[in-house]
Amino acid sequence: MAIEHAILTWIHLVSASIWVGGSIFIGIVFSPILKTVATSVEERMKIMIKVGKRFNKIAVPSLIILMITGLYNSHLLLSKPDLLMATSYGIFLTIKIILVFALIITYAIHVRVIRKEVEDQIMSKQMPVNQIKKLRKKIIILGEVTVVLSITILFFAALLDVGV
Repeated sequence: MAIEHAILTWIHLVSASIWVGGSIFIGIVFSPILKTVATSVEERMKIMIKVGKRFNKIAVPSLIILMITGLYNSHLLLSKPDLLMATSYGIFLTIKIILVFALIITYAIHVRVIRKEVEDQIMSKQMPVNQIKKLRKKIIILGEVTVVLSITILFFAALLDVGV
């Protein structure tokens, strides 16, 4: 039983590393470097779309695995709703779950903002630069919210890990 729990925890941590680490890398390292690689906002958006598509191939499955392993790890407490508000562990778990829902909503909005037709317009140079700039601002804000939520969720995971 202990080895199964260790494997599930490991899978959860690897998935968190991919999701959070990748998000932080894109926001803090990759995006700023783009300004030195491509001078136009249009070219930067094209590169970011390509990187985002590639990242999503591992990020989305990682997020799904995170949610599944997280639910499995907390299923005993979730099966006893009266304990959720009666213990600090339950309260922190509830907050973490709410933050995960907020993360999913933020990510869904991000996907909706940069949907396929928008990507196609940018890639085929059919979107005006001022519209690309507005879109870029929205994407940056959504990315920042995603990173902050992800880091906050990790903090609550740490609290739960020490059994507060």
